[in-house]
Amino acid sequence: MTTLKLDTLSDRIKAHKNALVHIVKPPVCTERAQHYTEMYQQHLDKPIPVRRALALAHHLANRTIWIKHDELIIGNQASEVRAAPIFPEYTVSWIEKEIDDLADRPGAGFAVSEENKRVLHEVCPWWRGQTVQDRCYGMFTDEQKGLLAMAENCDLIAHQPPQTFWQALQLCYFIQLILQIESNGHSVSFGRMDQYLYPYYRRDVELNQTLDREHAIEMLHSCWLKLLEVNKIRSGSHSKASAGSPLYQNVTIGGQNLVDGQPMDAVNPLSYAILESCGRLRSTQPNLSVRYHAGMSNDFLDACVQVIRCGFGMPAFNNDEIVIPEFIKLGIEPQDAYDYAAIGCIETAVGGKWGYRCTGMSFINFARVMLAALEGGRDATSGKVFLPQEKALSAGNFNNFDEVMDAWDTQIRYYTRKSIEIEYVVDTMLEENVHDILCSALVDDCIERAKSIKQGGAKYDWVSGLQVGIANLGNSLAAVKKLVFEQGAIGQQQLAAALADDFEGLTHEQLRQRLINGAPKYGNDDDTVDMLLARAYQTYIDELKQYHNPRYGRGPVGGNYYAGTSSISANVPFGAQTMATPDGRKAHTPLAEGASPASGTDHLGPTAVIGSVGKLPTAAILGGVLLNQKLNPATLENESDKQKLMILLRTFFEVHKGWHIQYNIVSRETLLEAKKHPDQYRDLVVRVAGYSAFFTALSPDAQDDIIARTEHML
Repeated sequence: MTTLKLDTLSDRIKAHKNALVHIVKPPVCTERAQHYTEMYQQHLDKPIPVRRALALAHHLANRTIWIKHDELIIGNQASEVRAAPIFPEYTVSWIEKEIDDLADRPGAGFAVSEENKRVLHEVCPWWRGQTVQDRCYGMFTDEQKGLLAMAENCDLIAHQPPQTFWQALQLCYFIQLILQIESNGHSVSFGRMDQYLYPYYRRDVELNQTLDREHAIEMLHSCWLKLLEVNKIRSGSHSKASAGSPLYQNVTIGGQNLVDGQPMDAVNPLSYAILESCGRLRSTQPNLSVRYHAGMSNDFLDACVQVIRCGFGMPAFNNDEIVIPEFIKLGIEPQDAYDYAAIGCIETAVGGKWGYRCTGMSFINFARVMLAALEGGRDATSGKVFLPQEKALSAGNFNNFDEVMDAWDTQIRYYTRKSIEIEYVVDTMLEENVHDILCSALVDDCIERAKSIKQGGAKYDWVSGLQVGIANLGNSLAAVKKLVFEQGAIGQQQLAAALADDFEGLTHEQLRQRLINGAPKYGNDDDTVDMLLARAYQTYIDELKQYHNPRYGRGPVGGNYYAGTSSISANVPFGAQTMATPDGRKAHTPLAEGASPASGTDHLGPTAVIGSVGKLPTAAILGGVLLNQKLNPATLENESDKQKLMILLRTFFEVHKGWHIQYNIVSRETLLEAKKHPDQYRDLVVRVAGYSAFFTALSPDAQDDIIARTEHML
């Protein structure tokens, strides 16, 4: 077996990493905001795409450039290390409101100098009424406004082909950096880096021996630390849903290639080098994903488990055995399907050939929709009725559980449709105002069609819907079915009253304990709840796939939506907005994240969890089925324990047809100590959802949610 050197970092990399992770409150940079404002003001007579291209050129020509001592990979997003630039063309409303308080935000604070505050207070007023957000609001008030089709050639940035691994890696980072500067993007990902960089690595390290492996790994380390420098500033509400300031810059390794019509294992020496480099550095960037397939060697899987054992939440795994055949069914060419990569958290796409996003921009709170279905369409949080229905628990007029499911079907179809309407408006405004010229020039078919990726230029274009509270939905429906309709142990009006009172009082608390302990819970391999959840989820899938995004019929294959379960950390703020649920969850507490069980409800170990997750309609959830598992570090102390995890992984992917899995290897005690003494744990990395973050950079609520997750032993 190959033994990876996971405890080795060069002195320069240690120094760079240490400096970066101890920046507690990164600064704000106003250079981009100033330069873009100048060019937009000077060229009001020109179309927005031209203004935007001129602004990018002006900024690149006049921005601050610096090189730190001992760097191997150079390039900076902003004027200071880890500084976050401002993107006024998207919105200025929250910037004007929050700029003076950014330093005081818990878990997502930024240092803002008085000079930068002055600049922003000067720049922001000019943008009022011209931002994407302002135009979105205008779209909502005039639904008859048609889509503006814009045809525009994208300028291609010319590069000389790299000759060495070092040059190729630098080119990759420059492209990544300018893409981040061009647009206020998340999840700008590298694709299958071990495939397209391997020819350079092989020539330099293996054939010509002009570069030794250790130096190549140090170059990778330097690139990863440059990714850690990239930063984004978000509104307070967005920061809660993206706890830990993630950038979701994914690198994919492993998987298969299609060679002469036959699938072949794609793992190569660079796959090992990238894996080992991430295992040594143990940072939040890049977001490392491994493509699993049944033919993966035990040696490479063993290497992956060695890195998992390091305890920073990586690598995550995606399953070729599900993704590739389902992509081909969609109409993706086989050669392209075998070249898919993870994007952002767990979403998948074909690198260089996909539309501008893989993931939806609106979340559906399954728990709130379920509560509305149980109460005649009334939203329990706001008290408003958006889609009235006759049946309600408080009226006691559900005749059977089938009527409950009918109510769910009706409500989820309605809210799915509304979420697509929101998506359509935002997509349209982004298409008109943020053209991503450079990104479009790097995506197949955009230049040929003279369209940006937001106008339908890409070869493929699918978007996944997002949901929060999947496990809460299944557990709640199972409790209502068993305790209310099958056993009659709880009356409809009795349950409605307990939910309305948030289970306050002895009687209601006793009822809550019955809901918790007397009904089956998702995550324990119990068909009564697992299949019920799959049935409820299928309604959402069937409704969602009927809709098209604005690029449909304008060039790409696809133009449709499919389901996906990547909720990032939105389960915490969405839970704060959700009243008590029939699974016994109290109001305003976190919902379940991704497709994982609700915290503390999976009692039968990790094998039972993968049994439950495998019953979801995985093949139809092409946006990804996110499963987080938390293991005690003692679980992986010896070789036999490592073998158990390898068997568990193969069982999940090959027997249960799982889509995705990732691990937190950290004890509850360590997390509690880190929360209590943050200065001693600045480099502690945990898996939040489809991404990792520094634990001490999370808000207290997000920290508590991770601490509360079930800790398994193998």
